[in-house]
Amino acid sequence: MATLEVRRTVKHFDDGRGRRRVPAPVEFAVESRRATALWGPSGSGKSTLLNLMAGILVPDEGTVVFHDANGGTLDVSSASERQRVRFRRRHLGFIFQFFNLVPTLTVAENVILPLELNRLGGRSQALARLDTLGIANCADRFPETLSGGEQQRVAIARALAHEPAIVLADEPTGNLDGDNAELVTDLLWRETDRAQCALVVATHNRSIADRADEVIALA
Repeated sequence: MATLEVRRTVKHFDDGRGRRRVPAPVEFAVESRRATALWGPSGSGKSTLLNLMAGILVPDEGTVVFHDANGGTLDVSSASERQRVRFRRRHLGFIFQFFNLVPTLTVAENVILPLELNRLGGRSQALARLDTLGIANCADRFPETLSGGEQQRVAIARALAHEPAIVLADEPTGNLDGDNAELVTDLLWRETDRAQCALVVATHNRSIADRADEVIALA
């Protein structure tokens, strides 16, 4: 079982009036087959905390420690840049509010990208993943030709393609209408449960947060 431990991890920012500590210090652990919601209003530090967990930002206080399923341990907060890049590439999947698909790549090529980076396969694996999300027929289209809901399903497929230990989703339904938001949420929970990975969702939507096994409230 993979585990990511967050121990009072904080980043300092200067907002012109003084130093801010973002987010407020919290301690929790995310585990395989469990969903954790980072819940709070805009400005509470949800995205900052996700970036600290991913090693995109280096904390000024606290630590982030990853334990893989094979017994290995990485202190993400003190790791080198190369180690953090490898950690993200192999063990994490990302889903963003605005999809962040590569516009010059087809749907299939977007999903193939993490597979090739990890030497885990190619088009056949990507098509199988797209098929589970009901969008295999979009494989050779470009992202700009898809609806918002379809693009977010591609983003879920890409995030899960290389079978990561943890999926980080930053306001994954924030750019969708109500019906598509509910569909994407259902698919996200279904597919991460099927993949037996951990899910961390940053959201200001209480109904989404309530679906998680644990809610971390940020103020």
